[in-house]
Amino acid sequence: MSMHIAAQPGEIAERVLIPGDPLRARHIAEHFLDGAKEYNHIRNMLGYTGTYKGVPVSVQGSGMGMPSMAIYATELIAEYGVKQLFRIGTCGALQEDIRIRDLVVAQASTTDSNMPHNTFGHGINFAPTADFSLLEKAVAAARAMNLRCHVGNVLSQDRLYDDEIDLHKLAAYGILAAEMEATALYLAAAKHHVRALALFTVSNHLLTGASTSPDERETSFDDMARVALEAAIRE
Repeated sequence: MSMHIAAQPGEIAERVLIPGDPLRARHIAEHFLDGAKEYNHIRNMLGYTGTYKGVPVSVQGSGMGMPSMAIYATELIAEYGVKQLFRIGTCGALQEDIRIRDLVVAQASTTDSNMPHNTFGHGINFAPTADFSLLEKAVAAARAMNLRCHVGNVLSQDRLYDDEIDLHKLAAYGILAAEMEATALYLAAAKHHVRALALFTVSNHLLTGASTSPDERETSFDDMARVALEAAIRE
């Protein structure tokens, strides 16, 4: 069984939301899921299963960065049979028309990580992409909620503090925002033939320096969680 998740077989739903912060996992369980029960607290990486509008849904913290995301995504899929994974987190905007608190949906992920190269060798530049059906459902849910939503390519950074990366050039090539997990999630989903989608709330703007307050981040995070949950249960 899993080394990092204490759930018993059948305790995790086929649909899982994955915030980096385990306290956000608890927040989702307490505010959005009916009958939520904790199934994991190993390393304080909290996990819960409940129902949303009658549909079983789990929420599992993953920590920060691609190595941590790869661990939890792989174990959720391989050990617990998870079929849909939604990364929900924050990002830094790279386009002028993207505002603080907007929603960014990662259609694809560019990365400076060696994770794809270590998987395929340096002769192949694998393009990690979202599942289109989940993307389509998430965009429809965001529009129904009248949320500002941007869909496109994001940067999955290997390092948060990276003076060498050229953000202006990436912005010129259409990268919407920077984050730290989508590539690992999409790579794991592709390997195991399951569906995955990464959604982000814009918490700051990397070119203008604008940022949100803690209260604004909480409200925007709830909107994003609701979009992911609506996408998860739509047929």
